[in-house]
Amino acid sequence: MGVFVFLPLVLPLTAWPIARLAEQHLHPRTATRLLAGVSALMALCSTVCLALIMVVGTAQLPGNPLPDSWSDPEVREAVPYDEVVGKAAIPALIAVAVAAARTVWRHHRLRRRAVRALEGLPPSPVAVLPDEEPYAYALPGGRGRIVVSTAMLARLDSRERRALFAHERAHLAAGHHRHLLAAQLSARANPFLRPLYTAVAYSAERWADEEAAEVIGNRRVMARAVGKAALISRGTPSPTLAGFAAGPVPRRVAALLGPVPSARAWPPAFTVAGAAIWTAAAGATASALSSANSAVALFLVLKAATPL
Repeated sequence: MGVFVFLPLVLPLTAWPIARLAEQHLHPRTATRLLAGVSALMALCSTVCLALIMVVGTAQLPGNPLPDSWSDPEVREAVPYDEVVGKAAIPALIAVAVAAARTVWRHHRLRRRAVRALEGLPPSPVAVLPDEEPYAYALPGGRGRIVVSTAMLARLDSRERRALFAHERAHLAAGHHRHLLAAQLSARANPFLRPLYTAVAYSAERWADEEAAEVIGNRRVMARAVGKAALISRGTPSPTLAGFAAGPVPRRVAALLGPVPSARAWPPAFTVAGAAIWTAAAGATASALSSANSAVALFLVLKAATPL
């Protein structure tokens, strides 16, 4: 197993250049799916890594619940260990579990609160709430609903409203809340993955922008609607709920005023965009393989040391 068990903890450092390259050079749809998948895989691998370090490093500590045979000298010789690192992995794993549980609980609590706010309204795809605060966001669940306040609608003209609804429908159709939640949970599991969460949030908004701009047939109207909504909106009630005015708005507006991004899913390897994808794939693969190798090695050794 050796030092390779620690690789999944540090490989997420590659998220920094990956996130930047993907944002700049990949189609938003490709970037969202790629970065969300890579962050989830790397988070899983780093969590497995912590669990392995804990099991190996604490096998000889008195009072541990592991089988006595796991601390035999033969096992300790076959499986490298460090008691200090093993002890440190325990609070780290607890912190990961608590952070993930709080994130999921907060996400579902806010969704339930949003659903309760819609009680009594007609079961239409668009729910308009009488509120002086301007906001608009996509609420998943069932077929999903678009939640918008009267204040937001009052400050947009007819074409901008059409852009708003097209944007939120794109969020619901693509299930962007799943990408956002997966990326946020990954960032909770490993802080090095925070750049990937930020990149996923931006790419998801850009994906919805491009889908909406294609529907309404006017990129300038789409850009104007995004910019106006950002100036007046308070955002969404949760980072995992996709909204109309979320993300770095100036970059979104600039992208909408520029050319339509290429829809090619996998760019050539000898380009910056191709380098972004291959770097992400290589980092995720190395993390997964090192975790799998360590887990299998530990399993085989401990199985041999565990009496039937």
